[in-house]
Amino acid sequence: MKATALEFRLRYWIHTAIYVLGFAVPWNHWLHLDTIRTWQFLAAWVSRTGWLGFSGATIAVLVVGILFAFAGAALRTWGSAYLGASVVIDAAMHGERMIAAGPYRRTRNPLYLGTFLHTLALVLLTLPSGAIFTIVLIGLFQLRLIFAEESYLSAKLGEPYREYCAKVPRLLPALTPRVPDSGARPAWAMAFVGELYMWGVFVSFAALGWLYNSMLILQGVLVSLGASLVARAFIPKR
Repeated sequence: MKATALEFRLRYWIHTAIYVLGFAVPWNHWLHLDTIRTWQFLAAWVSRTGWLGFSGATIAVLVVGILFAFAGAALRTWGSAYLGASVVIDAAMHGERMIAAGPYRRTRNPLYLGTFLHTLALVLLTLPSGAIFTIVLIGLFQLRLIFAEESYLSAKLGEPYREYCAKVPRLLPALTPRVPDSGARPAWAMAFVGELYMWGVFVSFAALGWLYNSMLILQGVLVSLGASLVARAFIPKR
């Protein structure tokens, strides 16, 4: 179930491929499954339940998307600040030290959880079949990466890491810290630089979503991706 070393090294490209396929939904052209975006599909479903009118439901789904985008960006930035942006973007696994500070006192994998929350926002811009495809594949791939990292860290750090795993949840954060603070100091500036794409997606939803144009938000997402690739060049390499 765990990812191979090659999968971990290529994780950003694999994520990208899944997202691209989720947006392209080539099977939709063959099978004619969907005609509206997931955003409108969910709004129509809420409207049919009688809870809200279609206009109110459209706004409600947008607000949920904004919240998911913000939570994903904030959680990844928080985790990156303590782990180190250079470690986050590195192709290799690292086990030089155990991080028990910031979000790592509540969840072992804040970065992967942040990515999944980000995905829940992003799929609102896809067709429903693309949304299901993306959520399932991103979720499975995240789990494969988590199992690979945990196996590596367990072998590298030994019993202290296994004790840490026994106390701190794998994904869903505990309401209170489960382990003492290790005293690591966050590097916020580089964390924001490293997660510029995530914040760009949040801004795209929050600023452009009120125009109710999925393609315009998607353009903002693509601009954020390009800006992030440039910004990451300024993160010192390990």
